[in-house]
Amino acid sequence: MSGNNDGKTGHFRPMGSAQWLQDHAVLNCPPLHPLPRLRRAAPAAAALLALVLAAGAQAQGAQGAQGAQGAPVAPAESPLSEALRVELQRMAQDAALVLWGQATPAPRVEVAVGNLPAQLKLAPCSQVVPYLPNGVRPLGRSRLGLRCAQGTTRWNVFVPVTVRLWAPSLVANGALPAGTLLEARHLHTAEVDLAERPDPAIGQVDLAVGRTLQRGLAGGEALRRGDLRARQLFAAGDTVRIVAVGAGYAISSEGQAMGPGLEGQNARVRTDSGRIVTGTATAVRRVEVAL
Repeated sequence: MSGNNDGKTGHFRPMGSAQWLQDHAVLNCPPLHPLPRLRRAAPAAAALLALVLAAGAQAQGAQGAQGAQGAPVAPAESPLSEALRVELQRMAQDAALVLWGQATPAPRVEVAVGNLPAQLKLAPCSQVVPYLPNGVRPLGRSRLGLRCAQGTTRWNVFVPVTVRLWAPSLVANGALPAGTLLEARHLHTAEVDLAERPDPAIGQVDLAVGRTLQRGLAGGEALRRGDLRARQLFAAGDTVRIVAVGAGYAISSEGQAMGPGLEGQNARVRTDSGRIVTGTATAVRRVEVAL
């Protein structure tokens, strides 16, 4: 056996924005003790020594198993520490507001952090890092990641979250069949969960009046962009603004539309560098790309 069993530590660069990863929940685990190098011994002495080492290994294994059940972030009663829950809530809230954009008023955000499976047993970890998985939209039912950055086993798990965005929006006064030409009397304003559906809700009367419903609405149901017959927001060859939204940031540039842009539908745009990107036509001469 090698005597070089000292615990090794390493630095792993955390994912996500620096603001999200300022505070980390730390789970401590007992240090491992190296065993001495063994020399050749007489058969009887070697047999006795083997029994002693076997007993010690069983005791150490029992201690490690007890630590693996007490130290992980997923015991049955308290799957996540309070510090990790607060960090996950803040991460989801920040990301949801970035997706919402700069429009006012800002929605009221509610984040409910779920639990890891009670049967999940994770190895002890001295540094647990929360992060937003690539391609995940933190709206409605979603998930956030937890990664062990320093531990004997570098595990990675996902925590379910539910993000609600409450804001005033237009809702139907009564049942409205498909084909209805909307008038102001058909709608009123109420607070709705914008994240209930991926389709954006409409909050301004002037954006709805004069439009035709392509699907019926029940009384009290929020009016969404997809409920209206699509408008053409730009034509092929138009200069459009490309807005790329990622985890904690948004960047924009310009490009040339390669085809007509219908509201809420995919559109292809060629950037100034010649690269072709595909995004969603969301406003007049505007395409959003999710990173």
